[in-house]
Amino acid sequence: MIKYLGSKRRLIPQITACMALLPRVRRVIDLFSGTARVAMALKRAGYVVRANDHNSYAHLLAQCYVEADARDWQKSATRLIAELNATPGRAGFVTEAYCLRSRYFQPQNGERIDAIRERIEALALPPLLRAIAITSLIEAADRVDSTTGLQMAYLKQWAPRSYEPLQLRLPALTDRVSRRRCSASQADALTLAAGLKGDCVYLDPPYNQHSYLSNYHIWETLARWDAPELYGIAMKRQDCRERRSAFNSKRQHRQAFESLIAALRVPYLVVSFSDEGFISRAEMEAILASNGHVHTLEHPYRRYVGARIGICNHRGEVVGKVSHLNNREYLYVVSPRPLDLSPLGLEPALAIPLGRHS
Repeated sequence: MIKYLGSKRRLIPQITACMALLPRVRRVIDLFSGTARVAMALKRAGYVVRANDHNSYAHLLAQCYVEADARDWQKSATRLIAELNATPGRAGFVTEAYCLRSRYFQPQNGERIDAIRERIEALALPPLLRAIAITSLIEAADRVDSTTGLQMAYLKQWAPRSYEPLQLRLPALTDRVSRRRCSASQADALTLAAGLKGDCVYLDPPYNQHSYLSNYHIWETLARWDAPELYGIAMKRQDCRERRSAFNSKRQHRQAFESLIAALRVPYLVVSFSDEGFISRAEMEAILASNGHVHTLEHPYRRYVGARIGICNHRGEVVGKVSHLNNREYLYVVSPRPLDLSPLGLEPALAIPLGRHS
C-alpha cells in the first residue's frame, strides 16, 4: 500500500482487538477510511464494513480493498494488469506536470503512468475492476516517486527508487468472511453521519492543519483524471485551495467533531487520535462521554519518515529540525456500559473508563 501520513498500519492489531471486545458488533462504518488499511483488516476479521472517504483516491482504494472480493475479481484483474504492464509509454499530463515542470517522477516513468491511465479510461471497465487497476497504478507510482512520502514537495536530487522502472502489481485483494458484502462510499462525513446504521463507527479524522488532499494531490489527479489547473512549485491541484475541511482548521475543528459525535446514533464508537491534534486527551474524553462510557488506550508512536528527515522546503531541501520524533496515539472506545479491556494486556493507567456526563 502507499506511503501515508497518519496511517494506522501499526495500530491495526490494537484496533481489531478492541473491536473484538465489543458485544454483538457485526456492522462497522469507517468514516475517514484513507488508505482503507483499517477497513480491510476489519473485513478480514469478519465484519460487514462500509468504508467512506470524500477524497476520490481514497474511495478507489476502499473499492479495491474493501468492496471488491478476490473471488470475483482476481482472475480478470490479473489479466488486465498484465495487459497494462505491456502498454508503451506516451507523454501526457503527468509527464508534463510532474516530471518536467516538477520532479516527482523520472520522465520515463511519467510516460508510462500517462499511457496506462489513459488505457484504463479508454477500456470503460466495471467500477470495481477500474478501482483495482487505478489502485495498482497509484501503488506502482508510489514505489518510484522522488519524495519523502508527501506530495507537498519533491526531493532536490532524484531518490534512488525513482530510477526503477514502473511496474504494476496485483493489489492484495481479500475475500469477505461475512455473508453480506462490504461497501465503499464517497461522502462528506458530517453529511453522512446522521443517517448511518450500524453497530460501531470507527473514526480516524484529520487531526491538524495538514490536508490529505494537499498531501496526496497527485493520487487525486490519477483517480479523477481531470487534468486540473495547477499552482505553485509543488504543482498542486487548484481545488487544494478551494476544498477546505473544517477538520483541518484549528478554529473549526472542535465544533465539527462535536457535531459529528452528536449526529451518530450507534452503540459503539472507536476513535483514533494523536496527541499532535487540535483536541487534547481531556477535551476528547469530555466530548465522547456524552455518548457513553469512555475507555482511553494510549500507544507510543514514531512520527512519519519526513519528520525523521527534517523540515523541508518546496524543493525538498532540509531547512530545519523537528522538535520531536515520537508522539502518542490514543484509541478512545465508547460503549453504552463499562467494558472489561483487560484482555488487551494494557497497564491499568492506560485504560481509563469515564462515566457518562449528566
